[in-house]
Amino acid sequence: MAELSSALQNPQALITLAVLGLAVVLFITGVIAPELTGLLSLSLLIATGVLNPQEALAGFGSPALITLLGLFPVSAALFKSGALDRLRDLIASERIRSSRRLIALMAFVIAPVSGIVPNTPVVASLLPVVEGWCQRRGISPSRVLLPLSFSTVLGGTLTLLGSSVNLLVSDISEQLGYGSLDLFSFTLISLPVWLAGAIYLVMAPRVLLPDRGATTDDLGNTGKTSSYCTEVRIPPDSELVGRSLLNSRLQRRFDVDVLELQRGGERLLPPLADRRLEAGDRLLLRVTRPDLLRLQQDHTVQLTTQGQNAGFSVYTEESSGQKTVEVLLPAGSTLAGASLRELRFRQRHNATVLALRRGQETVQERLGQVILREGDVLLLQAPIDSIRGLQASNDLLVLDRLEDDLPTVRRKPVAVSIALAMLLLPTLTPIPLVAAVLLAMVSVVATGCLRLGELQRSIRLDVILLLGSLTSFSVAMQSTGLADALALVLQQGLAGWPSYAALMVVFIGTTLLTQVMSNAASVALLAPVAVQLAPSLQLSPTALLITVLFGASQSFLTPVGYQTNLMVFGPGRYRFLDVTRYGIGLTLIMTIIVPALILWHYGGS
Repeated sequence: MAELSSALQNPQALITLAVLGLAVVLFITGVIAPELTGLLSLSLLIATGVLNPQEALAGFGSPALITLLGLFPVSAALFKSGALDRLRDLIASERIRSSRRLIALMAFVIAPVSGIVPNTPVVASLLPVVEGWCQRRGISPSRVLLPLSFSTVLGGTLTLLGSSVNLLVSDISEQLGYGSLDLFSFTLISLPVWLAGAIYLVMAPRVLLPDRGATTDDLGNTGKTSSYCTEVRIPPDSELVGRSLLNSRLQRRFDVDVLELQRGGERLLPPLADRRLEAGDRLLLRVTRPDLLRLQQDHTVQLTTQGQNAGFSVYTEESSGQKTVEVLLPAGSTLAGASLRELRFRQRHNATVLALRRGQETVQERLGQVILREGDVLLLQAPIDSIRGLQASNDLLVLDRLEDDLPTVRRKPVAVSIALAMLLLPTLTPIPLVAAVLLAMVSVVATGCLRLGELQRSIRLDVILLLGSLTSFSVAMQSTGLADALALVLQQGLAGWPSYAALMVVFIGTTLLTQVMSNAASVALLAPVAVQLAPSLQLSPTALLITVLFGASQSFLTPVGYQTNLMVFGPGRYRFLDVTRYGIGLTLIMTIIVPALILWHYGGS
């Protein structure tokens, strides 16, 4: 601790530690978006004189960040061309008849795809296909959706392009003077990791994955999956006026659960079967998407939403160019923590919220007053142009495909050829990876695989801002001596430990930190400290960087640990501990084999 105390005598080191502390609090609490936290930290480091502008902003011009920027459009072109639709066909085929076979397909076939393209769009593309498969087979989505997320996470470490975290580690490595990582720098480590993880996913006891499709609750819901909560109003001319719910057309024609009846300021709870309905009554319903869309065409009730006029016009897609889509609130969404009414959602996005789905939880509040959470799924109706605007938003993830997004099959060979050339050029020629990716980005637009506007929408500005700003952490910790001091403290704590045990500590520490904050932030904070342990462990600094990389990528313990975990959390109707129960075994396997593989690859004891 003496070394740390000595380092803190330097005012700049003290300021850096304070900024880091503030950033950690903001990352964990999520008070502001992660990219804003990164930009705030960067600006504070410049304003206080810890870093000059050139040092602080160097990350935005790094080859790794430019590589990531170019990778987004290339991945978008692959999806738009239908290059990955073979995976959708495999899932829908008659050969996949059991959940174990489907999990094997995910683990051994879909996972490697995530080594080339970002795993978030992979999951978004396959999620409705898997849900449809579950519906046809009568299998609960909770049996297979979590393996889908875990499979893509495992595949994300197969190549440098598999995850933005991989590219961030490459950037930090170069800034610290150890050189950037190559496309397949850690593939020899990740291949056995992926295979071990895939075997676990296939062989894990079925009891670890809950069956939420067959459950019932006290409200009489008999195993409905993907049910939404919505609000309807009974108009004065409705045939329901004066009738009881039990004998009403609403109960006969539509499979709905009435959760609450609101009459004036009074809230009436079940049982409501014998309650006679009056004009102006509001009913809080739980209903499946097909029945909700049928309700739109029915004149017995009016759908209402978010404090707008008592009833609003709901148009058919055919008559008005409106489209009904599902959107997800991803991790880090700035919409979380506010209600639809507070957000003025309809005015802000030109989209009407028809209903809300929140995992297995039943929402028993008026739609406009519900406080949104990460992982909520909203059913929206909006013009096509408005939905395209939502596709470019970082606060919402559109889960449905639009007609214009359907595969342009004739360009599939072109898109695949461009992607293969992008991988082969830096492998077989002296052309740097960043040049190959930029050439691929230009090529997908020049060949018509992607329009210019689609290219712009495909780029995740939030990811670019976050990664570009986070590299300033590593520079500040190195320049102020804070990284050296923290490493000495850690080194003293690990004195006498074998290299394997020390790597396990680094791996576990990174993994646990990643469960409560952005994995990119975890890398930015721990990487500069971890590399300083290399001399005492008689390992190369790259070995420690790779340990941090894998630790930040093994997000198997919480739904918020990784974006894809959150994407399947609601549709799978999971509970928080479901993820932990299924993922802890996989985490333990990774903790054992990853340090061993790193020692084997880089030497050490």
